[in-house]
Amino acid sequence: MTYDLVVRSRRTVLPDGERPAAVGVRDGRIAAVAAYDAPLTAREDVELADRALLPGLVDSHVHVNEPGRTEWEGFATATRAAAAGGVTTIVDMPLNSLPPTVTADALAVKRAAAEGRCAVDVGFWGGAVPGNRAELRTLHDAGVYGFKCFLSPSGVEEFPELDDAGLREAMTEIAGFGGLLIAHAEDPGHLSEPDGPGYAEFLASRPPGAEAAAIARVARLAAETGCRAHIVHLSDAESLPLLAGWRARGARISAETCPHYLTLTAEQVPDGGTEFKCCPPIRDAENREGLWRGLADGSIGCVVSDHSPCAPELKKGGFDTAWGGISSLQLGLPVIWTAARARGHDLCDVARWMAGGPAELTGLTGKGRVEEGYDADLVVFAPDREFVVDPGALRQRHPVTPYAGMSLTGVVERVWLRGEPAGHGRLLRRRP
Repeated sequence: MTYDLVVRSRRTVLPDGERPAAVGVRDGRIAAVAAYDAPLTAREDVELADRALLPGLVDSHVHVNEPGRTEWEGFATATRAAAAGGVTTIVDMPLNSLPPTVTADALAVKRAAAEGRCAVDVGFWGGAVPGNRAELRTLHDAGVYGFKCFLSPSGVEEFPELDDAGLREAMTEIAGFGGLLIAHAEDPGHLSEPDGPGYAEFLASRPPGAEAAAIARVARLAAETGCRAHIVHLSDAESLPLLAGWRARGARISAETCPHYLTLTAEQVPDGGTEFKCCPPIRDAENREGLWRGLADGSIGCVVSDHSPCAPELKKGGFDTAWGGISSLQLGLPVIWTAARARGHDLCDVARWMAGGPAELTGLTGKGRVEEGYDADLVVFAPDREFVVDPGALRQRHPVTPYAGMSLTGVVERVWLRGEPAGHGRLLRRRP
C-alpha cells in the first residue's frame, strides 16, 4: 500500500498520549498511525526526529471582519496568520462584518467574500440578536456551527445585545433544533463607564461580578430550556464553581478561555498600553492561576484566540476610548506552550485544549486529532526553539500585539492541510 505522505516523529501527539509514530496520509486523510520505523511506502517520507507532530489547531473564536470592515482584518490575512501559527481551521464570528451574519442572506454574502481567499479551512457562526428568531433555524440548516449572542453592548450598533426575554426566546428556539448558543457573558447592570483613561479605571468598570451574573443568566436558561450553551472568553476564575454548580443541576454549559487571560496580568499592563485592552478584561495574577487550575481539572475545555483586530488608529487614546480586542491568532500556540510547560503540562494537554476541545465544541468531526479517518491537518512543532516576538513578522493585517518583544518557546515549522502544504482552505458547513 502506497501513501501520499508519511510523517515520522518521535514525539507524535496522539489522543492517548505522546509517542514515536509514523502517520500515513492518503487522499487528504490519515490512513495509518503506525510504529515510528514501520515500513510504510510513500511518495514523500518526512523524518522529524525529535520535533513534535501535532494535530492542526482549531480556533473557534476568530473575528475576521470581512466584508465591511476589511481594513481591520480579512480572510486572506487572518488565515495566513492562522496557518503560520499551526491553526488549520477557524470559525468566524458573526459580528464586526457588514452585514453581520444574522440571516441566511448575510451568510451567503460572508461566504462569497471568503471564497478563494482562505489559507486554512473556515467555518462560520451565526448571530442571535433581537428580532431574528425566525432566521435561526434557516441559518442552522445553512451550516453555521452555532449562534453567538451578547448580554451587554457588543461595541457595534448592528449587533445588539439580548435582554432576558430575547435570550429565553433564542435559547428556546435553538434547543428545538439541537443547536448551540455561545454567549459573551457580561451583565450590563454590573458595568460602568471608566472614570479615567488608565487601566485601573477600565478594570474597575468591568468587575468579575459582571461575568458571574451573566453566566448565571445563561446557565439558568440552559437548564430550563434544554439549550446547549457555551461561555466564550471566560476571564473570571471565580465563576468556575458557579459553572460547576449549574452543570450539576443539569445545565449543558461549557466554557473557553484565551491565551491573554492565561499569560498576561493586570499588574503588567503599562500606562497607555491599549494593545492589552479586551472585554472582559485581563485580570490579576491570582485570577490567572485560577484559570490554569480550571484547565487542569477540565472545568474549561478550550483555549481559543478571540482574535479581534481593528485599524491601529482605533487603539489610540486611553483605555476609556480605545477599541477592545487582542490579535493572537498566529501566536497562540507558542504563548500557551511557553506558559503550560512552566506549569508542568505537556503537548497532549495543549493539543486537547487548542485542537480537540474546540473541534468537539463545534462538531467539527474529522478535525483536531491525529487519528485514522481524520483530516490530515498536521503541524511540525519545535517545542524547544526560542524566539522573540517581532510584530513585523506577523501575518495579520496590522502588527499590533501585547506580546511584542516577549520571549517565547516553540516554533511552528511546517503545516499540512489535508496532507498538502497549507494555503488552499475550504469553506466548511456544519454536518447534520
